[in-house]
Amino acid sequence: MKQTTISIVKSTVPVLEKHGQAITTRFYEMLFEQYPSLKNVFNQTNQKTGRQQMALANTVYAAAQYIDRLETLLPVVKQIAHKHRSIGVKAEHYPIVGEFLLKAIKDVLKEAATDEIMEAWKEAYGAIADVFISVEQELYEEAEEKGWKDYKKLMVHKKVKEAEDVYSFYLISPDQKALPAFLPGQYVSVRIPGQEYLSIRQYSLSGYPNQPYYKITVKKEKQMEDGVVSTYLHDQLKEGDLLEVSVPAGDFVLKENSKSVFISGGVGITPMMSMLHQALENNQEVTFIHSAKNEQFHAMKQELQSLSETYTFEQHVFYSQAQTEQHDEHITYGRLTKKELAKYAADKHAYYYVCGSSSFTQMVLEGLAEMGISQENIMYESFGPKMSMTPSA
Repeated sequence: MKQTTISIVKSTVPVLEKHGQAITTRFYEMLFEQYPSLKNVFNQTNQKTGRQQMALANTVYAAAQYIDRLETLLPVVKQIAHKHRSIGVKAEHYPIVGEFLLKAIKDVLKEAATDEIMEAWKEAYGAIADVFISVEQELYEEAEEKGWKDYKKLMVHKKVKEAEDVYSFYLISPDQKALPAFLPGQYVSVRIPGQEYLSIRQYSLSGYPNQPYYKITVKKEKQMEDGVVSTYLHDQLKEGDLLEVSVPAGDFVLKENSKSVFISGGVGITPMMSMLHQALENNQEVTFIHSAKNEQFHAMKQELQSLSETYTFEQHVFYSQAQTEQHDEHITYGRLTKKELAKYAADKHAYYYVCGSSSFTQMVLEGLAEMGISQENIMYESFGPKMSMTPSA
């Protein structure tokens, strides 16, 4: 990009900070009006709640901030690209998105969006889009080499209740072909038909790699808007039924290290169990910290118990709303707090894996930072749209 382009784009940072969500809200309105078929790709629940608009606003804002240091954003670009590949975002979508993003900027900022600013953003968007297209093309090629490019129908071999509001689904290939390998911590997208458009959600693979099945463990969301897919899986999907599934994706994966600390809240335990299996098999030193409402809502409790009988590792479970208490050295009756976290997670040489709701993840990340844990040693996933380009994400 020309230096003048970089300077102009960076000068728009304060404006984007103030008007970013108004721009992205208008962007999606115009985009779906002209291309309603794209509702099959974009999460309509996140549209209704405003989460997707906020996520895109943060992305545009960060892109403007770091336009002169785009290499800083590459790790986060890779994270977003994994999601784009898993849900089916294609190279041909980028010119469409660019067209309506520029129209939205002009529509919201009006005369403040001068021709000079619009031309600079057109060039900047093109450069950023090229990076995404290149990374995603590699991921598509990788997926196709492993198994398939977009979605394939897998059969529900088993459906098992894990907790009060959680089921596990064991998925196999109807044609008996081996499923593509995955890394512990990765997820798949599942796609179901809706009243008007397809609905897509990502679910972590909770099973152990190198098995003849994929296992996803799904919590039924209480709010119908959030629970379109989970309600379908819980209430309608039966053993023997088919489900459209993507090749596994994601870079929230287990790293080689002498010690791993897993910290999860609620159904955030799902990628942790896959990573826990691998870490124990690799003879890593492990600390496993999990927070749940109570024993009835503790997903995969029996599997965790089974692993503790086979392997030796440090385990701490917190029940925030338990109605009855029993003596168990691994269980603390109360909420996981930063103070409690500091008792078990202070090793500065360990790798930390965090997964849970946004508020839970934020609390844990703040706690680890206050303990002096290096950001380079922390990997995390939180529920919601994964579309932030801040380098710390």
